[in-house]
Amino acid sequence: MIDDELVKQQLAQTLEGTNFEGLGERYEGKVRDNYHRDGRRYIVVTDRISAFDRILGTVPFKGQVLNRLAAWWFDKTKSVAPNHFVGVPDPNVLECIECTPLPVELVMRAYITGSTSTSMWTHYAEGARTFCGHALPEGLVKNQRLERPLLTPATKAPKGEHDVSASRAEILAKGGITAADFDRAAEIAETLFLAGQKICAERGLILVDTKYELGKTKDGEVIVIDEIHTPDSSRFWMESTYAERFNAGIDPEPLDKDFVRRYYTALGYRGDGEAPELPPDVRIGAAKRYIEAFERITGESFVPDTSPPLPRIAKNLGIPS
Repeated sequence: MIDDELVKQQLAQTLEGTNFEGLGERYEGKVRDNYHRDGRRYIVVTDRISAFDRILGTVPFKGQVLNRLAAWWFDKTKSVAPNHFVGVPDPNVLECIECTPLPVELVMRAYITGSTSTSMWTHYAEGARTFCGHALPEGLVKNQRLERPLLTPATKAPKGEHDVSASRAEILAKGGITAADFDRAAEIAETLFLAGQKICAERGLILVDTKYELGKTKDGEVIVIDEIHTPDSSRFWMESTYAERFNAGIDPEPLDKDFVRRYYTALGYRGDGEAPELPPDVRIGAAKRYIEAFERITGESFVPDTSPPLPRIAKNLGIPS
């Protein structure tokens, strides 16, 4: 496990954003800065952390962890689902096939949990018994395992706005995606989730829920893009303590950015208005959980690159800094 002092030293040198003129047309997402040219997309994974559809600050080494873990998963699951991964030219950069993103997030859920406006538990606790077209039984308890994993799609809101959970029929009614493309994307998401659950279980983790982004290649093939099974896109719980904590009515032990969500929820913040500042101890705690997730899932030690990220990325990609 990484030394706390090293993480602390990196607080002042996180990658907050980029603006590389030589890398192609730029699009800034919540966490990733995307550039594309000549049929390739370069995804620069920053250290920004988002929750409640808000940018909350930065976490040391987060971008490197997410990038390496996404690359690991893309390679591990390429026989399960086609994806856009090409290579890792820098610790913070993923080189990919350029695709046209589908206008929907494919969210898979195996447990009823969460605290955001799009969470199944939030809706259930407010009295809803249907979620994204799925009928839910009475008597469910927070953090309880569902009878089977459910696909619960969500609209892709612009940065700063909230995503909205919706059923297949509602997604199709909005337009922008055909039934054939949605159903192929859903098939990929369900297959990939089962594969991810199996791999995580072998490592003592519960893959609780996750989101997938999919896109179409220039040849019209629907493939997985963005990231998969990272602490940003997924919720992980420690399997060894789940049952005991669930029976005691205590939230499971997280190994993802839920650590940060819970900090804000305790403050009474759920995404409305400007977020309180993310304090150093929470940033460090989040970094350690991201790194632990990487090491537990991959079985590899996380060795960070502590050099200044902007000039390093420019050098590795052969562009002006």
